Amino acid sequence: MRHRKSWIQGIALAGLFALLPLGAQAETARWEIDPDHSLIEFRVAHMVISKTSGRFTDYRGFVELDADAKTFKAIEATINTESINTNHEKRDGHLRNADFLDVKQFPTMTYKMKNSQKEGESHKVVGNLTLRGVTKEVVLIGTFNGVTKDPWGNTRAGFTADGKLNRKDFGMVWNKTIDTGGLVVGDEVQIHLDIECIKAK
Repeated sequence: MRHRKSWIQGIALAGLFALLPLGAQAETARWEIDPDHSLIEFRVAHMVISKTSGRFTDYRGFVELDADAKTFKAIEATINTESINTNHEKRDGHLRNADFLDVKQFPTMTYKMKNSQKEGESHKVVGNLTLRGVTKEVVLIGTFNGVTKDPWGNTRAGFTADGKLNRKDFGMVWNKTIDTGGLVVGDEVQIHLDIECIKAK
């Protein structure tokens, strides 16, 4: 009799859970990128012997995330290409012209996630980067750094990610040869992201 009673209770509980909305088990929310506490940075070889770094200072975007499950449904970002800053005015001017970013014709670049998978403590994100009118896949390997509340009642999440691209894939082929036979600018561009997001209310 006791076994029959527990069996009936089990069926009742299963039915109750089946009636619960999916949101009670997992919540995917939208998180807006906070550019005041984020960093979009790049590095590229200069004359073989060193690297030049820079960043973009004007951008917007969002992440759709289930923070409990640590799963991503969407990641999108739009970057103002004119906001490039390498702390060198003449170099920044060259990077903005048609040899590189061609900001007059292509004022923005965009990144949209295609898929994401968890690999241990890391996440592999595959997305489409559209730059200078060319769209190519760019892979980011990152970590989800957790969630916290700020003193003003906002819920914040943090992410760190790294990736790379070949600038020639996007039509940026300008270069010069130095005396030793190397090139002034490397082809591979390393990407580093430190992103802080605020959960939409």
